[in-house]
Amino acid sequence: MLKNKPGSDAVRLDVWLDVTCLFRTRSEAQRAIKGGKVGLNDHRGKPHREIHPGDKVSITRTNGVKQLVEVIGIADRHVSKHDARTLYADRTPPPSEEEKAFRALIKHVRPNNPAKMGVPNKRQRRQLRKLKEVQ
Repeated sequence: MLKNKPGSDAVRLDVWLDVTCLFRTRSEAQRAIKGGKVGLNDHRGKPHREIHPGDKVSITRTNGVKQLVEVIGIADRHVSKHDARTLYADRTPPPSEEEKAFRALIKHVRPNNPAKMGVPNKRQRRQLRKLKEVQ
């Protein structure tokens, strides 16, 4: 299914993002690509687009942080994380002082999500049952 044509040094964008460990799974990479978070050579990426050495991939991470990556190598099967890092070169410029200050401000301004209660445990269920019996 993931095989390329013999003699071809190209692979699908979603497969390459998964193999290089830039995304945890191929389906997560597909979701990001379809959501417009991944670009290929200054165009909107599509999961089926073939990627070649020398291509430029831009990934928009959380809080609008952009990661720019240049394709160096191609692999259509999973490799070790150490080898996966050799398949790309990170060309992301360091954040400016303004960006650093903005990110710090957003961290402090954005309210923390309160911990969700989830499903009541055994003790909480007993307490709820007692409350219902009293009423």
